[in-house]
Amino acid sequence: MKDDKNLFFQKNGVKLLKFRIFEQYNDKLVHCFTTRIGGVSTGECESLNLGFKRRDSRENVIENYKRVCSALDINIEDIVLSDQVHDKKIKTVYESDRGKGILKNSDIIGVDGLITNKKNIALVTFYADCVPVYIFDTGKTAIGLAHSGWKGTLKEIAREMVEKMHAEYGSRPSDMKAVIGPSIGKCCFEVGDEVVDAFLTGIPWSKSFISKNDGEKWKIDLKAVVKKTLMNSGVLEENIEVSNICTKCCKSIFFSYRGDEGKTGSLAAIMQLK
Repeated sequence: MKDDKNLFFQKNGVKLLKFRIFEQYNDKLVHCFTTRIGGVSTGECESLNLGFKRRDSRENVIENYKRVCSALDINIEDIVLSDQVHDKKIKTVYESDRGKGILKNSDIIGVDGLITNKKNIALVTFYADCVPVYIFDTGKTAIGLAHSGWKGTLKEIAREMVEKMHAEYGSRPSDMKAVIGPSIGKCCFEVGDEVVDAFLTGIPWSKSFISKNDGEKWKIDLKAVVKKTLMNSGVLEENIEVSNICTKCCKSIFFSYRGDEGKTGSLAAIMQLK
């Protein structure tokens, strides 16, 4: 984790992670990836669980959001939550969506990605091993977040987000800065033949990122597949930052579905235009 360590920061006990490629845009952008440290949740959700669908009380989750918002200097009223189903639907978010999923009922259903070009709207997507994809369009000043689990990666949700931002805002891929955040690494992402077959059929070039050692299960490098998908969509390689953190290897810091055998909390990717 040494490459990312200097971008961890802690405020009032809440430990969060930022990304180097976005740091030069601090005047325009708020962003982070959360850890499991600094909240009030207990048991399997200890302690900074941000998922309302986990085995945790609503009161705990709201308090955890308040702590994260304080650390980032954003308002809880401005948060908009995804509703993830491991698909590739991307929702364009407007001012009227503020608070949906957290402070008021939401009609954002079956959505794994969020984009906006409006200021002071905090996009939030959830993780516990799946791949977070962040995009900041430096040309049109727009942002996007996508939840790319193995199914979303297979459906190329990262490409879907690039194309949606182009359609909505005229975003050019060459102007985009992207982050592939902490998630399960190839070291730990073991899969069966059916998943491998799905990748080889759906994305034939993904063969380069699938391997199997003698006596072991197949392993897929999801981060590498997502990176290649972004590049195939026109995002420049030098504009893509890939976190070296494996959430399963680092389950003392991050929630990990596989590492915690399904009994875990939710991490969040957060992004907001100033």
